[in-house]
Amino acid sequence: MTTFHFKAVAADGKARTGTLTGESEKAVARELARQGLTPVYVGAEQKSSGLSFELPKFGGGRRKDILFFTQEMTTLLNSGIPLDRALGIAIELTEKKQFQDILSDVLRMVKGGKTLADGFAAHPVYFSELYINMVRAGEASGSLAPVFERLAEFEKTRDELRGYITSSMVYPALLCVVGLGSMLILMYFVVPKFAQIFNDARMKMPLPTYLLVETSNIVRTYGIFVIIAIGAAVVAFQTYIRTVEGRLWWDTFRLKIPLLGIALRKAETARFARAMGTLVANSVPLVQSLGIAAKILNNQRIAGTLAAVQQGVKRGEGLAGPIRKTGEFPPLAAHLLTVGEETGKLDAMFHRMADIYESETREAIKKFTALFEPAIILIMGILIGTLILSMLLAISSLNEVAM
Repeated sequence: MTTFHFKAVAADGKARTGTLTGESEKAVARELARQGLTPVYVGAEQKSSGLSFELPKFGGGRRKDILFFTQEMTTLLNSGIPLDRALGIAIELTEKKQFQDILSDVLRMVKGGKTLADGFAAHPVYFSELYINMVRAGEASGSLAPVFERLAEFEKTRDELRGYITSSMVYPALLCVVGLGSMLILMYFVVPKFAQIFNDARMKMPLPTYLLVETSNIVRTYGIFVIIAIGAAVVAFQTYIRTVEGRLWWDTFRLKIPLLGIALRKAETARFARAMGTLVANSVPLVQSLGIAAKILNNQRIAGTLAAVQQGVKRGEGLAGPIRKTGEFPPLAAHLLTVGEETGKLDAMFHRMADIYESETREAIKKFTALFEPAIILIMGILIGTLILSMLLAISSLNEVAM
């Protein structure tokens, strides 16, 4: 039996939170429903130790807020709760003050006669254009609950894929940091001790040790300037890739990196397909959907080709043909879209395409890390091994003199 944390809504519309013991999340949800509560969230209770810390979330925290909010709205609207009341409950269930303030402003605008989409549009940092247009289409068609359900699925799959990519790169990055840190400690603190011993004994150092000591002297003397230069180069590079020209160059370059470029292309294809499937399923016009999808892609090289696809659709060429002409999407994508257009099930085919390329992205990332991690270990091993061998050679020379 596991203790789960839950958020639910009572019959009087008030939010309830607490913990409940059960065999699974579904069992706890059934028990809450039996008690007359509408479960909004059920998850494992998080226990924190005395020595805990939280990494900066940057944009990741906002994405989690949006995902939980969307899931809550899906449950509330499907339960028949009116929109303004559902927003009020969602505000109560939200733990972060900043996001509470944003939702309160959205609720104020809705009560003032604005649409929900207009309320979201007033906060573009949190709500993407895809999100806003989906809600706008749902309000126009009177199917807001299914729209939030599709948005919840979209946000969840996108968050899972992003989390998988990030977690896959943590270990290689940690290897680099630990390896470089170990080398700097050896060069800055340990190697000078050996140099002092040889100087005191007025002995000639072995060539590997001499080279190591000279490198250490350079690091100690000019290390701060090298760090400043690297920092300035990073800032200059970041500034350059924020420009339109720089971002296009960087995105094009990344697609050409062996293995990694393949993974990035498949990830962008999956993101594009998931967005298009969500938009098309909600009856958003195809040309407009392409414009929205282009804005949520991370790679500007691929996103830029969608303008030509839009023009092709306007000329009546369909979607599969222009997609194939761009040369930026995998060949299978065009074949799947051809089938989708022929069968009249384009939204289902987009979702199928997203499933395929999300799976292939994971496989591509696995292949990349399977080669990248051993390469990092080998390089760091050679560098640190050279340092240690040079010091052992110095120790051996000292022992020979002492004997």
